[in-house]
Amino acid sequence: MNASVTVPAPAKVNLFLAVTGRRADGFHELVSVVAPLVWGDELKVETRDAKRGSGDALECDSTEVPVDDANLVLRAAREFRAATGWSGAAAFSLKKRIPVGAGLGGGSSDAAAALRGLNEIAGRPLAEERLAAVAAKVGSDCALFLCGGPVAMRGRGERVGKLAEKAKARVSGRRVLVFKPAFGISTAWAYRRLAESRAAGVDPAEAEARLAKWAGGEAAAEELIFNSLERPAFGKFPALPLMLERLRRDFGLAAGMSGSGSACFVLLRDDSPVEAMTAAIRRAWGNSSFVVETRLA
Repeated sequence: MNASVTVPAPAKVNLFLAVTGRRADGFHELVSVVAPLVWGDELKVETRDAKRGSGDALECDSTEVPVDDANLVLRAAREFRAATGWSGAAAFSLKKRIPVGAGLGGGSSDAAAALRGLNEIAGRPLAEERLAAVAAKVGSDCALFLCGGPVAMRGRGERVGKLAEKAKARVSGRRVLVFKPAFGISTAWAYRRLAESRAAGVDPAEAEARLAKWAGGEAAAEELIFNSLERPAFGKFPALPLMLERLRRDFGLAAGMSGSGSACFVLLRDDSPVEAMTAAIRRAWGNSSFVVETRLA
């Protein structure tokens, strides 16, 4: 009988994302506070029966998602095998809910879920620290999804650190409305466009000081919201800033874009009129727009 495990693969939002420079390897340095959501994809991982063929296999319920070697799930399997010497093969079945091209970390989260699932069915050969190191090899922000809550992220995204408990408490459990227009934004395009602009980044000391002030104070998560990548995204896609400004004005809520977009989010209060907000988004962006209410993990 095949070993089998089903692993959640949550989406994320960047409450704070300061791009602080470009590295020699072509990646960008950043300082970010990232919060996984309690909503996202779901990945089933099971050992693959020899009768079903050799090697790893991936199936997905969305035709938008590649199921070949371009998918980070299969790359994660290769890195896991290289790190552990595990000789088995896995069949992956992905239930896709996180939109593609959204800046919500769907591909990276799926890869992290694959690593968790493989580690489980292989008998847990990797401790959490080693599993995080393997995740960092798969993708820049994969490791954050192994932490289970809001974190501070640095480097190209591979350096993940815990927030102080008081700071974490001001983020965890917050209600959030996540929404996305029909179009997506390429992460590579957003970073390239930012690099080409005159305001290519935030001073590293300034970014760290802003984060330290918030983490060491009492300010709510609303006071933290910032994203360097809004500049290039908003310049090309004015529908994004127009909607965020409308939600701030009409509902008095803090809003921002996650990652490289095009998904945005609003931090909700207990009395926030979610139905009215959803209706406003769909009137402006059409019924094909994506909207989900959830919580920060």
